[in-house]
Amino acid sequence: MKPYKEMSKEELTSLKAELEKQFEDAKGKGLTLDMSRGKPTPAQLDMTMGIMDVLNSESDMKTESGMDTRNYGLMDGIPEAKKLMGDMMGVPAENVIVYGNASLTIMYDTVARAMLHGVLGSTPWCKLDKVKFLCPAPGYDRHFKITESFGIEMITIPMTPTGPDMDLVEKYVAEDPAVKGIWCVPKYSNPQGISYSDETVRRFAALKPAAEDFRIYWDNAYAIHHLYDDEQDQILEILSECEKAGNPDMVYEFCSTSKVSFSGAGISAFASSKVNLEEAKKTMTVQTIGHDKVNQLRHVKYFKNLDGMLAHMKKHADILRPKFEAVLDVLDKELSGLEIGSWSKPRGGYFISFDAMEGCAKAIVAKCKEAGVVLTGAGATFPYGKDPKDSNIRIAPSYPTPEEMAAATDLFVLCVKLVSVEKLLAA
Repeated sequence: MKPYKEMSKEELTSLKAELEKQFEDAKGKGLTLDMSRGKPTPAQLDMTMGIMDVLNSESDMKTESGMDTRNYGLMDGIPEAKKLMGDMMGVPAENVIVYGNASLTIMYDTVARAMLHGVLGSTPWCKLDKVKFLCPAPGYDRHFKITESFGIEMITIPMTPTGPDMDLVEKYVAEDPAVKGIWCVPKYSNPQGISYSDETVRRFAALKPAAEDFRIYWDNAYAIHHLYDDEQDQILEILSECEKAGNPDMVYEFCSTSKVSFSGAGISAFASSKVNLEEAKKTMTVQTIGHDKVNQLRHVKYFKNLDGMLAHMKKHADILRPKFEAVLDVLDKELSGLEIGSWSKPRGGYFISFDAMEGCAKAIVAKCKEAGVVLTGAGATFPYGKDPKDSNIRIAPSYPTPEEMAAATDLFVLCVKLVSVEKLLAA
């Protein structure tokens, strides 16, 4: 079929009637599928159940150094867990603090600490007239919710195939002392699946901030989340790059095992320079006696080391890959050449990013919901939930089965076609 934009009004009207009939038929199928969040499927969670058996009432609950994980102490994490999470990020264990189950909690706390107490002696953000954050978009909606909740002004930075638009990043960071941070998902980004190029990482490390308390919030959520054995993205390690560039304190790195072990019962970690870690620990001593060291020990005993984690992640990939391919097959087959949408083909992570014709995303999401398929709200991948082009839609293929994903994508492309035809006819 030729591109929709080349069709006559009569052709589009005829096509609209045909698509509307197909849509009514689709509604009659009674689909109820949720593709709004990147939740692991029960099969992935079942795959990790062995972690429950590595400790029991007869187990030695001590660390290798003899510390009892059931008791107080080791507020910044047991040494074995610091090494495991450090290896996952590619940083030394001495640069790591291990927290509870969610890295999002660490990110929230890190922003809250800067708001209330400042960063390494600088003025607390709450006492400043204006605080700004750079937000590469499409991006992770929960990042934007954190900064929005504190009243921080968010500035959208367009994403490119190699990462954020670094010309814009460098300009804002160098010229505006109110710019205090930038959100980054550097590997298999949410939702586009983009991995930052070596040049992008080096440019980040070499930033010359007008604000002494500017920090890069480096959410390495998908560090080992590859979909393919033979096609795996690799990125430069940001802490060492910052050190080489003379900016050792400029980055906060976050990660977790939320999509490695159990989403609700993993472990998370924070990596940074020694002075940044010491500052974080000062707040921790007031905030907590310590995080769940028994769970940290459980993870170490189950995975043993990075090789154990990587082997485990191959099993995850075997479950996820057919779902991604089911979506991409339908998109390629049904939409290629019609010029009404484009989509990412990620090699890792948890999402596929779809860009519809301008002004169509909200209508497509609403149509899908009407027929029983729930997608992430249109605009969620932008600050304040406002996509200026009303174009981007995040697809989360992880939870449904491959067959369900194919059925849901059939409906999705039908909605894309119908809304695109309506848009063209209205124009």
